[in-house]
Amino acid sequence: MHIPIQVDYGVRALVDLSIHGRDGSVRANEIAKRQGIPGPYLERVMYMLQKGGLTESRRGPSGGHALALSPSDITIGAVMKNLGGNQPVIGCLDNLNVCDQSTSCGQRSVWREVDKAVQKVLDGTTIADLIKRTR
Repeated sequence: MHIPIQVDYGVRALVDLSIHGRDGSVRANEIAKRQGIPGPYLERVMYMLQKGGLTESRRGPSGGHALALSPSDITIGAVMKNLGGNQPVIGCLDNLNVCDQSTSCGQRSVWREVDKAVQKVLDGTTIADLIKRTR
């Protein structure tokens, strides 16, 4: 399974917001410096997270980004869905036309089980869980 870089950056940004944004908004350039993420790329990721309802953005001198939900309510699965990284482990799970063997393939059910197990872990792991693991 491939995890797109925007998902990695999004998860790191959300963890950073959870830690550093308790007293208000955090500027994207501060997150970018702490997390080693290119600033312009992070701005796009933050915009996508905001569109997905995971973060809020505030303009002005005290502006920046903040979590729209509690860290315990944001799962890695939700981040992946918002940032376009929710692809199955193999293409035939979503599209039988990818392979002419899909309808009779014995492997397909195994890959579906793998995909479900991965999704269960992602949907069961929150930003709050990651903060606990980081400390």
